[in-house]
Amino acid sequence: MHVEYEEFDSVQDIFSYMASVMPPMKNAMPINYYKGYVFAFIPLTHSNDNVYLMIYTKGTLDGRILEFDISANTYRKVNAIERADKTYFIVITPKRNTIADEAIKKL
Repeated sequence: MHVEYEEFDSVQDIFSYMASVMPPMKNAMPINYYKGYVFAFIPLTHSNDNVYLMIYTKGTLDGRILEFDISANTYRKVNAIERADKTYFIVITPKRNTIADEAIKKL
């Protein structure tokens, strides 16, 4: 496995990036919060090369579902995914993530 990195200044920057690459007609995506980092892995190849882009920032996330408003560049905790005009992130906080552990070591 090979990981490339792209560091951002804020959680909002990560959400903006993810919202811009999100498939059409999809308004919910997972985001990882683990060991003080907010990040997502994006596969860069479809072959067996296992090359990933890790987009990340240091930060914390509070909440299970976050609603992101792209135009205002803000997010807030919500109880449900309700609006088609908003982008939602499902916060995943694993107990252990071996891929993230290896990637974080190389930062």
